[in-house]
Amino acid sequence: MVDNDKVNTGHNIEDKELIKNARKPVGELGHQILDRMNKSHESMAQWGVSHFEVKEDSKILDIGCGGGKNIERFAKQISQNGRVVGIDYSEVSVEKSAKLNQKFIDEGIVNVLQGSVSDMPFHDETFDIVTGFETIYFWPDFINDLKEVNRVLKNDGIVFFCNEAVYREGEMEKYDDLVELLDMKIYSEEVLRNSLEKTGFKDFKAYLNDENDWICVTARKI
Repeated sequence: MVDNDKVNTGHNIEDKELIKNARKPVGELGHQILDRMNKSHESMAQWGVSHFEVKEDSKILDIGCGGGKNIERFAKQISQNGRVVGIDYSEVSVEKSAKLNQKFIDEGIVNVLQGSVSDMPFHDETFDIVTGFETIYFWPDFINDLKEVNRVLKNDGIVFFCNEAVYREGEMEKYDDLVELLDMKIYSEEVLRNSLEKTGFKDFKAYLNDENDWICVTARKI
């Protein structure tokens, strides 16, 4: 029996008010969850990014940039000819990401914006790579949001998603409390493949880490 102020995340029993901020961080608890995410997601992120290549001149968009750790990671891999842009609909996330990456912002290779994946303030075919770490669970209209990702990607550009949870038939009961609390959607490999192929992507590849229940996927814009 879990206390009313606690939630079973599928892996741990956590404070409910804190975990609510995983969807859209706000206030002091938002700062706390972002600090934790920067640390707790690092092993998954390192595993995930090993599945695609960042070049010195890559133009990269990180959607749902959270605490900004992945912006920092990519900024260290590019030259002055590259660019990393983070976007998040949480004001606290934008503040946190900008603070962590102030050095790179000052150098002119990083920019952090507040905005929604559903209507991004970028020209068509701007980016070589679009990434999303632990964020697609919360996208309001997955198919249309993927079309928006496709729009801002250059031809043959890469889309990459990495999640700590993957839908597996008959194994989802452990996530019931979390899904209800955060109004989130956990996607299967098949749904990710079909959704990406339906919205103008090809060369779908999925990588599963069964020990940790992680999934990352890549695809290219047609």
